[in-house]
Amino acid sequence: MSTHPSPAPALLSPARTLATAARVLRQLSHDARTVALLLLVPVVLITLLRYVFDGSPRVFDAIGASLLGIFPMITMFLVTSIATLRERTSGTLERLLAMPLGKGDLIAGYALAFGAVAILQSLLATAVSLWALGLDVIGSPWLLLLVALLDALLGTALGLFVSAFAASEFQAVQFMPAVIFPQLLLCGLFVARDHMAPALRAVSNVLPMSYAVDGMDQVLRHTDITGDFVRDVLIVAGCALLVLALGAATLRRRTA
Repeated sequence: MSTHPSPAPALLSPARTLATAARVLRQLSHDARTVALLLLVPVVLITLLRYVFDGSPRVFDAIGASLLGIFPMITMFLVTSIATLRERTSGTLERLLAMPLGKGDLIAGYALAFGAVAILQSLLATAVSLWALGLDVIGSPWLLLLVALLDALLGTALGLFVSAFAASEFQAVQFMPAVIFPQLLLCGLFVARDHMAPALRAVSNVLPMSYAVDGMDQVLRHTDITGDFVRDVLIVAGCALLVLALGAATLRRRTA
């Protein structure tokens, strides 16, 4: 009689996905430091930025909206990549995949769980920025929240994806300079993308954070929904879905 586990089902199951998400949320609820990192760090960073530019409120208005989307992306990337890697190095992932649980169910469950956290994170950071720190935007606060949420989900997707290529938590952290920092430098936050060298502008045009910043800029400057805003939102959402699919395809049972 074979002792090898039966192959996991290929199709997504809502029941298995929800069960995975519930398990991840239960684990998070017992880790106060991780919850604090996810929910409070973006708020602390945006508050610090506000008082750094206390004498220049227009500067805060100009870059605050963009950073409102970037900070959640960074924190979700960091926490998700480490949490997923820990599941693999502890053997939990191998035991889960030996059950009737497909890789797609696992990735979707993680995305759903951290997506729920991302909603809370984005709500809190957006509310504090607009009503406590006085961030002045022309567009709807709900559109600002939408872009911030999509940025956080993109960070979650990127974290799930890169965790497959890390053998330790230290390596997972090292992916941040490789994955996040180039996007941060080329997204148009420091220098307008139109003013970059052609080669850098071409690279910037394929990085999702560039469109996240552009989307925030559209909310900052326009009262209604523009075609560029719709384009930016669709690109960020599409990149998140694509990276989640790649994460499911590259997910490994154990660390090599």
